[in-house]
Amino acid sequence: MTSDGMPELTVTSEIYQEYDYKTKITPSKEGNVISEFPFLLCSKEAVNKFDKDDDLDIERPHKEVIKIEHSFQTKIALVGLQVWRGAFLLGDLLIYLGLKGQLEGKSVLELGAGTGLTSFVAAMYAKKVVCTDIDLGGILELIKLNAKYNAKLLKSQFKVMPLDFTDTNWAPSLANEIKAVDIVIAADVIYDDDVTAAFVATLQKILNTNPPKTMYVVLEKRYVFTIEHMESVAPCYETFLTLLHKVKTDNAHSRWTVEQLPLDFPKYFTYDRVKELVLWKITSKHT
Repeated sequence: MTSDGMPELTVTSEIYQEYDYKTKITPSKEGNVISEFPFLLCSKEAVNKFDKDDDLDIERPHKEVIKIEHSFQTKIALVGLQVWRGAFLLGDLLIYLGLKGQLEGKSVLELGAGTGLTSFVAAMYAKKVVCTDIDLGGILELIKLNAKYNAKLLKSQFKVMPLDFTDTNWAPSLANEIKAVDIVIAADVIYDDDVTAAFVATLQKILNTNPPKTMYVVLEKRYVFTIEHMESVAPCYETFLTLLHKVKTDNAHSRWTVEQLPLDFPKYFTYDRVKELVLWKITSKHT
């Protein structure tokens, strides 16, 4: 029950109804399930590989899987214990960048990593991955467990650390890690206005930390019908855009570049790439 006597709602990710990812493997905790999320993979060399006749040599992708233990449904505050659609789109982007060599030698920080899926994809290509989330509901231990499940995929240094959007007074160890990162990633990290505001404040502090950084944010617009607007709106997404515009204006001296990217890169994971998915790239260039 909530403080006002209303029953506390539980939510379930839509992806569990779209495809049958679930395995019969026994999870570590009652109430959890273990799913295998398939994706297609080819080598970096195959991206621009030509045969002796100078024809592009197309390597047939092979199938890989990421094994994730997760909750099937949770209270809203613990949605990070589930897998959400945005993680697959961000995973697609990371594979695409990785195959082009754009993650090589890079240090990557994930915010609100949830079960760790996209951090594991980043760790296939980057030099180092720092996987963060709030220390709540056993989520950090779950990430560490999932990292063990996927150890054969992880090619980078891999570290799990707590990071709470509502607390930007970082411990020295976390601040040092954040300072060193080149790329920041986040997927499906907003689900109410308070969390959205805290996320944008965290984003602002990170991007204002030298040296300059690039951030990729994937969000899924979630529409609700309101009497006030007499139409379906995506309130959390609109809040995100409003706050992002404000911090970009406030940080004009930092020369932020903010752009929505087209989703024209290949789809490697098995999921529905719905029109509500959006991808933002934010780059800081300090003066």
